[in-house]
Amino acid sequence: MKLIMRNYRCDSDYRRIRDFLRDVFFKNNYWERSWHVNRFDYWRWHGIENMGHGRLETDVFIWETPDKNIAAVLNREGPGSVWLQIHPQYRTQELEEEMINVAAEHLTVPAGNGQQRHHIWVDPDDNLRLSILKRLGYTKSARVEYQRRRSMADSIIEVSVADGYTVRALGDEDELPSRSWASWRAFHPKEPDEAYQGWEWYHNIQRAPLYRRDLDIVATVPDGEVAAFSTVWFDKITGTGVFEPVGTVPEHQRRGLARAVMTEGLKRLKGLGAQFAYVGSWNDATHALYGDRLGFNDYIILNAWEKRMPVESGN
Repeated sequence: MKLIMRNYRCDSDYRRIRDFLRDVFFKNNYWERSWHVNRFDYWRWHGIENMGHGRLETDVFIWETPDKNIAAVLNREGPGSVWLQIHPQYRTQELEEEMINVAAEHLTVPAGNGQQRHHIWVDPDDNLRLSILKRLGYTKSARVEYQRRRSMADSIIEVSVADGYTVRALGDEDELPSRSWASWRAFHPKEPDEAYQGWEWYHNIQRAPLYRRDLDIVATVPDGEVAAFSTVWFDKITGTGVFEPVGTVPEHQRRGLARAVMTEGLKRLKGLGAQFAYVGSWNDATHALYGDRLGFNDYIILNAWEKRMPVESGN
């Protein structure tokens, strides 16, 4: 079957891609071999709107069947980070190679010394994609992503909250400055305070289709300041929830707060009837927290394969 490639065009494509990702998620037996619908939302509303990581119209490519069914989607995430979302029914070597070549043409970033680069994520057991990447000159990088899953049928271990802290849902707009500041401190601990650019960006988080304030969990100190947080995204169509992000302000770390807010999130997901919950991990500390302590013991590993190319004249 000849597939037709085109760029992302409009909001209807956004809705169709979300439906496509859900369908592929089901076909892949609830494993994140393609993006969970929340990840596409999060890139759209946080990555693009808040961080400037791309544009839908230039960084999303759609392959359709002659009767307009989506067969595959190619998109970036962070700078140089490329993802292939492919419906298993339409996956072929020809399609994989075409998507990889489109990524090389359109989704690179400057790498210095007259070069451009990008990396493509791949399951180490995906022999088809690996063989194509190797043949086209890609090399395995040090970047690794663990995509962790736990069944909500498993028990949720109770945890005690450290003295002086309260775990609850995020409050109204008056609490957004504190929530935003906590995020800045958690993820930019070495940045000067003057680099902080305010809290209004959080409105975009709350515009994401799956956002629910009752699933935006925080741990606060007695004066109300946010010390730790975990936003949970529940998709009732797939019956799944995703934890993204999870963070703790540096001076409040090592007190079990991340575990406490995530445990509260798991309880709320279970109350909503979720079947599975997901979280990503990248280092020993998060592997231990999510796996050993919170039961996200099932996972697949993705590796980033990188290619560097000379900058072509006119690019």
